This record gives sequence, C-alpha cells and structure tokens, in this order.
Amino acid sequence: MNYLYIALISMVPLIELRGAIPVSQGLGLPIIPSYIVCILANMVPVPFIYLFARKVLVWGCDKPVIGKFFTWCLDKGERGGKKLQEKVGRSTFVALLLFVGIPLPGTGAWTGTLAASILDMDFKSTTIAVMLGVLLAGVIMMVVSFLGFSLI
Repeated sequence: MNYLYIALISMVPLIELRGAIPVSQGLGLPIIPSYIVCILANMVPVPFIYLFARKVLVWGCDKPVIGKFFTWCLDKGERGGKKLQEKVGRSTFVALLLFVGIPLPGTGAWTGTLAASILDMDFKSTTIAVMLGVLLAGVIMMVVSFLGFSLI
C-alpha cells in the first residue's frame, strides 16, 4: 500500500518524485525499490503530456473563462522555448535533461515535457531526455533523503 502511495505522489505535477522519495524514507521503505517505483510512476504521465498538452492549450485559447489563461500559457511557453533555443542552440536535449534532473520546484518531468512539446522536440528525444533527467533527480533526492533520514 505504501508503494502505491509513493507512486501516486510521483505522478502529481510539481511534487513528482522530488516529494515521493523523501516520503518513502519517512515511511521507512527500502530506498532502492522506492527509487524504482518513483521513477516508473513519474514517467507515466510523460507521453500524455507530450501528445496532448499543447493540443489542449491550443483548443482552449478561444474558450470563455479559460481562454486568456490558456493563451498566456501557450505564449509564455513559446517565448521561453525560443529563448532557450537561442541560448543552447542544438543542445536542447542536454538542457532539457538538466532542467528535469536538477530537483528544484517547477523543474520536473511535467514542466520539462510541456516545454519540449511547445519547442516541437521530437517524442523520442523528449522521452529520453526527460527519463535521464528523472533518473538524475531521483539519484539526487535518494542521496539527500537517505542522508537526511540517517541523521535523524
């Protein structure tokens, strides 16, 4: 049951495995199985975000109530994507990997995948970069959580 709990936390936007791994340690779960569960669960939404998020934003741009917000999200994503591409050039893959991999608020698989879809990165490159970033973030959170709970 606790593994289901951390899996569900790993799928929540903004929290993702950055929150689920410390929770797993607070629950006293073994670190390696927790890491694996969190990685797999964090990756579940990625294809759906890539395939549908931009379409939903475009669809919602002309709708009452949500239109202004959806337009703002789409414009912001496109402007941010263009700025990122100007700065990193062809190394968008590495930039996406590091963006997802450094566990800071708002830099997880959800945000990275949405940015990649707005940048028109291909599905395979996006998935691989996000997966590597999630693995990196998981290792960082695993070490920090393990050390933090060892000291307590």
